[in-house]
Amino acid sequence: MGESFSTLRLFTSSVVKSFSLSAGLFQVATDNDKTSTTSGTSTGTSSTSTTVRYAGGSSVTTPSGAGGPSSSIVSQHPLARQPSNVMAFFQNRSLSLVDMYIDTSEPTENVGEIQFSLEYNFNEMTLILRIMQAKELPAKDLSGTSDPYVRVMLLPDKKHKLETKIKRRTLHPKWHETFYFEEFPIQKLNSRVLHLHVFDYDRFSRDDSIGEVHIPLCQVDFSEKNNTFWKALRPLEKNKCGEILTSLCYQPSNSQLTLTIIKCRNLKAKDINGKSDPYVKIWLYFGEKRIEKKRSEVQFCTLNPEFNFTVTFEVPWERIRECQLNITCKDYDKLGRNEAIGKIILGKAGSGTSETKHWSDMITKPRQTVVHWHRLKPE
Repeated sequence: MGESFSTLRLFTSSVVKSFSLSAGLFQVATDNDKTSTTSGTSTGTSSTSTTVRYAGGSSVTTPSGAGGPSSSIVSQHPLARQPSNVMAFFQNRSLSLVDMYIDTSEPTENVGEIQFSLEYNFNEMTLILRIMQAKELPAKDLSGTSDPYVRVMLLPDKKHKLETKIKRRTLHPKWHETFYFEEFPIQKLNSRVLHLHVFDYDRFSRDDSIGEVHIPLCQVDFSEKNNTFWKALRPLEKNKCGEILTSLCYQPSNSQLTLTIIKCRNLKAKDINGKSDPYVKIWLYFGEKRIEKKRSEVQFCTLNPEFNFTVTFEVPWERIRECQLNITCKDYDKLGRNEAIGKIILGKAGSGTSETKHWSDMITKPRQTVVHWHRLKPE
């Protein structure tokens, strides 16, 4: 089946709303009069449920009620009936989405934690998400509290958003809400990232972001029944430049230092079309002295370029600890001056914790390729 959804239906107690979209069919049902795509308000802790139905074939079942997903699945995926195939599928899953969405650097500030659980019903092809609670959220209101709610997305789809109810005047909200993604083929688990984004509701202005977390479903062991997580929320950073994936390898036998610029993601747009034309410039330093320069090819009209650009430098072992690599990502401009997007420094005096650790790992693991994501810093 294709990757597009044709219709999104939001079911309330008395109204059905339809929207034209692209790829398959999603249906959303909730057990109260308020649709899950609009923030509700509540101060209680009673459990509620929302059903999202993904129709992978020709069959579409009736929306389920509050008690859980419907069992009237017309057809089951063959993997659901063959445990050996299921295990083989999970063992061979690709982790490419981890590179797309996961930030492995240290959070810039503490904005609380969120608790949730994930489960996959192989017989009914249903992904079950339970959002339980959050704790130690920052205060966003003058009263010293917040009005938090959670927005749910299954990336890379950013059009379909689900939301929990709003919990008034609390920094430790308890939602206990369940989301059922019905008729969700097992293959989709390999190509979706769960995105939970906590907001503070504001009646008179734009809702404030509190923090977010990304969970690639390919990393979750759905053979386990109890996948309950506490995850630290990460704040949305202002003036983000993007991130760069690099690998380092040092060969002491021939004094060869190898650097590969693999790719970048979420680069800052520098052109009026909302894109950039990025390339990477690399300088090798010994102390304060610039020794050698390398430059990659330009990748046009993209914020997520793939370079796979490898360079080698001759660096004697006795000087490996005094050298550093200055890596700058720039936007190419045919008519004007090329503008810096962001930079990092790899070396003993790196530009951040992850950069210093990457260099240290390379030195302590000679002849091994060490790969790290790094957050680009403004130049």
